[in-house]
Amino acid sequence: MALQEHGKRRVAYYYDSNVGNYYYGQGHVMKPHRIRMTHHLVLNYGIYRHLEVYRPFPATFEDMCRFHSEDYMEFLRTASPDNLKQYNKQMLKFNVGEDCPLFDGLFEFCQLSSGGSLAAAVKLNKQKADIAINWMGGLHHAKKAEASGFCYSNDIVLGILELLKYHKRVLYVDIDVHHGDGVEEAFYTTDRVMTVSFHKYGDFFPGTGDLKDIGAGRGRYYSVNVPLRDGITDESYRFIFVPVMTKVMEVFQPSAVVLQCGADSLNGDRLGPFNLTLKGHGDCVKFFRDCNVPLMLLGGGGYTPRNVARCWTYETSLAVNMEIPD
Repeated sequence: MALQEHGKRRVAYYYDSNVGNYYYGQGHVMKPHRIRMTHHLVLNYGIYRHLEVYRPFPATFEDMCRFHSEDYMEFLRTASPDNLKQYNKQMLKFNVGEDCPLFDGLFEFCQLSSGGSLAAAVKLNKQKADIAINWMGGLHHAKKAEASGFCYSNDIVLGILELLKYHKRVLYVDIDVHHGDGVEEAFYTTDRVMTVSFHKYGDFFPGTGDLKDIGAGRGRYYSVNVPLRDGITDESYRFIFVPVMTKVMEVFQPSAVVLQCGADSLNGDRLGPFNLTLKGHGDCVKFFRDCNVPLMLLGGGGYTPRNVARCWTYETSLAVNMEIPD
């Protein structure tokens, strides 16, 4: 069945009620609880009535190893706060400790996040939905064999690899305040995935994402970076986003799009220095909804939990084209 032109999209939504129980530790800015807050708003606003709500199967060890190295996954599966003394060397090797603490249930948390993005990809591949949403996902910094920036398993890369089974070209767009380095790196040398990242650049984590970084080998010109400065507003963001993405869609012609909706690019975020409002952030979702290509919406950063929950709830309502009160 072709995409429904205007009105209603078939929207699949992936959520596991356990996700809010995981805790990075005292004083850590990453709070999985914000995903539960989002879910409760989606319920309370009645948006769920327009969604197909699913609890995804947790990704298996084998699923994760489609991208990640086995020794890294084995470490995440076996190391815990109780036995970390015997894993000192590996913690250094896999960058687990400071920003990426070893917390209780870490591997299960990765399984839920990745399971949601894999399920979303399968649903789009089967053409059983026009839009698939996984707010548990979007963990774009994780590398093949290394944790980074609060991310351990790269659900996005796993989801895109799944999409590539049925789609010749997949577009990845990242509106998190941080550069989508893990995803860019994974697909840096292929022309089947174009990655486009809008992010704060200059003395800011992870320090990559220069305008001059454009891909390599067959992937040359298939990585696009839009480095931005502090305080960008809706108006300036739209002024760049719309022409760039219009051109990308025209030239690359992807048959599926993955949009990472990190909410740390909103004003008032604990870590992000941008000045976007819900409306400006949501306009990026609207842009792709109106492109009528199969679309995966993922979470990501966002460190002022109530703002994150409002943002992702609003974007869920945009996916189903439902007006909700402010």
